[in-house]
Amino acid sequence: MAVYTDVTDGELEAFLSAYDLGALLSFKGIAEGVENSNFLLHTEAGYFILTLYEKRVAAGDLPFFLGLMEHLADRGVRCPLPVRARDGEALRRIAGRPAAIISFLDGMWLRRPQPQHCASLGRALGEMHQAAADFPLRRANALSVAAWRPLFALSSERSDEVEPGLGEFVARELEFLERSWPDALPDGVIHADLFPDNVFFLKNRLSGLIDFYFACNDLLAYDLAVCLNAWCFEPDRSFNVTKGRALFQGYQSVRPLTAAERDALPVLARGAAMRFLLTRLYDWLTVPEGALVTPKDPAEYARKLRFHQKVGDAADYGLGLR
Repeated sequence: MAVYTDVTDGELEAFLSAYDLGALLSFKGIAEGVENSNFLLHTEAGYFILTLYEKRVAAGDLPFFLGLMEHLADRGVRCPLPVRARDGEALRRIAGRPAAIISFLDGMWLRRPQPQHCASLGRALGEMHQAAADFPLRRANALSVAAWRPLFALSSERSDEVEPGLGEFVARELEFLERSWPDALPDGVIHADLFPDNVFFLKNRLSGLIDFYFACNDLLAYDLAVCLNAWCFEPDRSFNVTKGRALFQGYQSVRPLTAAERDALPVLARGAAMRFLLTRLYDWLTVPEGALVTPKDPAEYARKLRFHQKVGDAADYGLGLR
């Protein structure tokens, strides 16, 4: 979450007049994240999140995101719900941006997740994949392997400002991934961005999944590879195989992986690391002046990618270990 677009008092008053949420009590920007402008909204009806959609979020994709949250919540997945105005619409405009009010989930994200949290995440991810299996809308992954080379072209000339030799490293890895990317694995709706700050816990129990604005149709095991990157490395960037084992055990308690998915995990993990390396690299070099946002370090994912390059088998991640 972040704030790129300011909202005036008059704009907010006019926007809220379409809803039955009572009087506004407080309103403040949320600085975390990198994609949309987000505000914590407190009215007489409770707490909510107001999101203004910008940057990489296309307006035409918003019915998919909002509809997916409603679909998942209807099937028992703990996630935010879009709040509909009196006219029944969830999507409106404010400050020149498409916008929606989303229900507020209680809980906090974990700065230092432990193996039991990784197991809970794995189960929740498997449950989400199962619950979304009959979601009728489709959205292609705009940040999958075909998009990585064009994305890198936007930053390649300055990439060595982040780390000497980074440009050559990325170029070589892109060649490998384009040759090796699997395409015959089980697919469906994935979250595609399930980092710790998008998973809430209350008293060590998972209380909800948030931020579905990268959700799309892609390989289910790729979603697991994103989580492997985001949850199973320590602050010194070393891989924690205990966390990896817990993540896989949690996931497979709901949806067992196929043999082909297991074999593909090292490549999928390299691809997931590449995806976040490239988007972080672009954001690092192009963050708008004055935006209330802290860009995330792309070098973190270069180091993770180097680890994955040395992995020969999914057992190295803890898959199959007891």
